[in-house]
Amino acid sequence: MAHLQLTALAGGAGDEMEEVALLGSYDVEAGPVGAAEGEGDEEAGMRRVQVRVAGMTCSACTGAVEAALSARRGVRRAAVSLLQNRAHVVFDPALAKDEDIVEAIEDAGFEAEILPDSTVSQPKSQKTLSGQFRIGGMTCAACVNSVEGILEKLPGVKRAVVALATSLGEVEYDPSAISKDEIVQAIEDAGFDAALLQSSEQDKVLLGVTGLHTEGDVDVLHDILKKIEGLRQFGVHFGNSEVEIVFDPEVVGLRQIVDTIEMESNDRLKAHVQNPYLRAASNDAQEASKTLHLLRSSLLLSYLEVLAKGKTSDAIKKLVELAPATALLLLKDKEGKYSGEKEIDASLVQPGDALKVLPGSKVPADGVVIWGTSHVNESMVTGESVPISKEVSSPVIGGTMNLHGVLHIQATKVGSGTVLSQIISLVETAQMSKAPIQKFADYVASIFVPIVITLSLLTFLAWFLCGWLGAYPNSWSAESSNCFVFSLMFSISVVVIACPCALGLATPTAVMVATGVGANHGVLVKGGDALERAQNVKYVIFDKTGTLTQGKATVTTAKIFSGMDLGDFLTLVASAEASSEHPLAKAILDYAFHFHFFGKLPSAKDSIKKRREKILSQWLLEATDFSALPGKGIQCWINGKKILVGNRALITENGVNIPDEAEHFLVDMELSAKTGILVAYDGGFIGLIGITDPLKREAAVVVQGLKKMGVHPVMVTGDNWRTAQAVAKEVGIDDVRAEIMPAGKADVIRLLQKDGSVVAMVGDGINDSPALAAADVGMAIGAGTDIAIEAADYVLVRNNLEDVITAIDLSRKTFSRIRWNYFFAMAYNVVAIPVAAGVLFPFTGLQMPPWLAGACMAFSSVSVVCSSLLLRRYRKPRLTTVLQITVE
Repeated sequence: MAHLQLTALAGGAGDEMEEVALLGSYDVEAGPVGAAEGEGDEEAGMRRVQVRVAGMTCSACTGAVEAALSARRGVRRAAVSLLQNRAHVVFDPALAKDEDIVEAIEDAGFEAEILPDSTVSQPKSQKTLSGQFRIGGMTCAACVNSVEGILEKLPGVKRAVVALATSLGEVEYDPSAISKDEIVQAIEDAGFDAALLQSSEQDKVLLGVTGLHTEGDVDVLHDILKKIEGLRQFGVHFGNSEVEIVFDPEVVGLRQIVDTIEMESNDRLKAHVQNPYLRAASNDAQEASKTLHLLRSSLLLSYLEVLAKGKTSDAIKKLVELAPATALLLLKDKEGKYSGEKEIDASLVQPGDALKVLPGSKVPADGVVIWGTSHVNESMVTGESVPISKEVSSPVIGGTMNLHGVLHIQATKVGSGTVLSQIISLVETAQMSKAPIQKFADYVASIFVPIVITLSLLTFLAWFLCGWLGAYPNSWSAESSNCFVFSLMFSISVVVIACPCALGLATPTAVMVATGVGANHGVLVKGGDALERAQNVKYVIFDKTGTLTQGKATVTTAKIFSGMDLGDFLTLVASAEASSEHPLAKAILDYAFHFHFFGKLPSAKDSIKKRREKILSQWLLEATDFSALPGKGIQCWINGKKILVGNRALITENGVNIPDEAEHFLVDMELSAKTGILVAYDGGFIGLIGITDPLKREAAVVVQGLKKMGVHPVMVTGDNWRTAQAVAKEVGIDDVRAEIMPAGKADVIRLLQKDGSVVAMVGDGINDSPALAAADVGMAIGAGTDIAIEAADYVLVRNNLEDVITAIDLSRKTFSRIRWNYFFAMAYNVVAIPVAAGVLFPFTGLQMPPWLAGACMAFSSVSVVCSSLLLRRYRKPRLTTVLQITVE
């Protein structure tokens, strides 16, 4: 008799009673699985216990336990989980005791034990964690389906995705319903090896500890960890020299834990954060080494497959290697001055840390330059080969290379929040995702085994019956001693040579290689489904500002149509636009500032910035009741009078007449691809401002290249018709949709999709996010907003329109390769199975023994993987040759 445990109960539907018996779990607020609405309130005051039940082997056992518990007086509800070997019981403590629950289960013929440390009810968790597990032993798509099916049926598991090529599984689960150890146990119970690589829990980390040689060292480490305030839990793995810790980041930092271990042990013990990706890469190397050892003592073609599959994940390994191992931390004294520097593990950098970056070393974290000037090579992340100048306030990206001067940076994002980590996560997620075409392989794999077994049985019966009836000479079976063994060899060869592995590898290996190749070229793909859709793109919709244009608007003209002074006019407009985040507003503000203060400021850039910030509040007028009107402009009140700054629609809707002279001047600007900003003050028209945004140098060539590929480019913009048509004419786009509100862009996409056409959208701003989400393929320019990038399927990191062509071309090449993979896999089985069955034996005397059939089976998987690896030779179309691209 152990202790009593109260457990959280989970809700469910009443029509899932059969599944409840196997997988039921509970929730404190919702009541037990299968409970009707409102029953949770009726169970107030009830006692909830969790009991471990031993001896159950099937659903009949769970039914027997449930029946025995339900028959006990006072038991309100009972459900049993076969996989967890647990019973969850709700009963009235006035009518039944804990001993009665145990007795009821034991009377049914099973052993019962009330779980300890559960006398306090756990609150319902609203948190869902994401964990990555390494799964060993999978060989084909059937294994993947088996593991995914097991994981998805576990209580608390929201989603599970398993990738054969990387031997990884990603599981979203509720930690209050199931633990990571139970997930690992479920995978191992299914016959596979499993281990947790990493979890989204930010307060849980695995440390490697050097110096753990004896049990005494372990005791020392235990004593040190027990004294650390904020350390909730820890477990030392002596064999692996690792310690898993759970800590409160608000009380203690990870670097403080590492420093305490080293200091308290007098530097006998040194701790460092274990990188899960490097551990995975190490496991890959160990598996490849093991297979290579077997190669020397077995068949030439022998699991080569492991080496070939390992090549497909090289992209992630290369990205991981970009991150530096150490960082130089600048130390401060009590007065806040820098007093020295200390080399620390890069994984221990915290937000706000001041770091020193030497010439020729890598930037350890995302941050901002606080001292120094230099040039940084960001090609490993952005693909842009030209070094970028960095000075005070310039952003820097972790993993990039500092070329010349010394920089001091302040870390802003570390760990999983860095750009490099997000790219790794994006590539990894894409590699684990399944393209829709994979469903075909999964379906074939699900029926493949029974078909092969049937063919094997028919092969045996055909040869055996023919031999028994004397349909072929006895000399044929003489070497096999008798007709039975002769027929059995054909049957075994059919089973051995049949290979669903090649079908299962055809798509995921190609997708993995393609996403890695795309990342190397500055094109990040968020999933196999997006990669598949891009091959059939018929329309590409471009936003104008920041996409076709450089997004660096500049004021070219300011004209007054009233008696107001030009300086007063610019001050008035700048004061109104100061509260706006629009790029055009920034251009107007910069123009007005330089008009007033050009030649009156010091030349140093940092001095200009400080001087500007100081005088902005003194120079600008106070604007009240500011409001932005999407697609029109802004309005506010200055000096008690209303000011309107925007397009024609805004001015005319407010009853302001535009003079003919101003209208003619505006038309001329728009025909020259300039945007006119009209200004009205106190009910009268006072002037306008002309703004231009230069086109990107590659825009026209990209548009022509898309046309050669059979793709129709379309420009959709909120700008006026004349400006939009002038820009479209300059880049060669015939289909233009102008004066479209942000929500209207999504409507244009849906209109083009009506006939089944696949539509891609290329944009960069927040106002593009609805259209990016509505498009079949959304492509966000890398320099755009986080919201736009989140809504897109592709991220063009380099902010270069050439990558639109690269994305489509890579998709077409990838799925052309996938189709070849399927052809090879299917053709192999179509040819090999009849040969193994002995179709050619009566004519040629050729018999394929099982050992040779096994070699051929391995060769089929290797051939498909090697076919996918040919994508690593992909070269994106160059601007000089893009116009020669033809429709395949």
